[in-house]
Amino acid sequence: MLLRLRISLPDRPGALGQVTRVLGVAGADIIQLVVLERGEGRAVDDLTVYWPDSAPRDALTQGLEGVSGVVVEGVWSTREAPGTYPELEILKYITAAGDRALATMIDSMPVLFSADWAAAATEKVPRTVLHSSWRAPDDVPFPSITPLRPEAHTLPSGLHIIAAPLPPLALTFLLARAEGPPFHRIEVHRLTRILEIFLTLPAIERGVARGFRGSHAG
Repeated sequence: MLLRLRISLPDRPGALGQVTRVLGVAGADIIQLVVLERGEGRAVDDLTVYWPDSAPRDALTQGLEGVSGVVVEGVWSTREAPGTYPELEILKYITAAGDRALATMIDSMPVLFSADWAAAATEKVPRTVLHSSWRAPDDVPFPSITPLRPEAHTLPSGLHIIAAPLPPLALTFLLARAEGPPFHRIEVHRLTRILEIFLTLPAIERGVARGFRGSHAG
């Protein structure tokens, strides 16, 4: 299986090497590493690893926390396609999707951000959901007020979300992660940049119109 690990570790020479050795001994194959944060003697990294399906995740967590100064902030399943620049690949698919650009973007974001689902609905209440990805609930917990810029929150249910405005379309976008840690500010920044590019595409208004037709069909 493909797992995402978020770890906090001392920002000193050799600390990451200790982590990678522990992962290797445990049987994890490291696919990708992203530095999320560095400062005040600490670093926060996201690692994507292949992990044997039959192996318990607890063994992985216990091994890592045996390294001095290492804190495991989260271990969760991911479908993220490994690669140096996955954003570019997904933006290529969205650009080629024509009037399905909105639906393609919504379906792609959970994969890119190791999240569970995404959805978009009208800003105006009562909201009309234009499109939701696989595993999205019937009752999507959109915020009562759309934020002025993408914001990350953890709901009382424990669900981690990023709520984002799509201003030219008068829509609210929601990305949700049920498993794992809250969205990091770097993830919010990444999503902001992607949405900015998405909103420049010429076909997105046709996609919204198509979504409205689909939501009112029948």
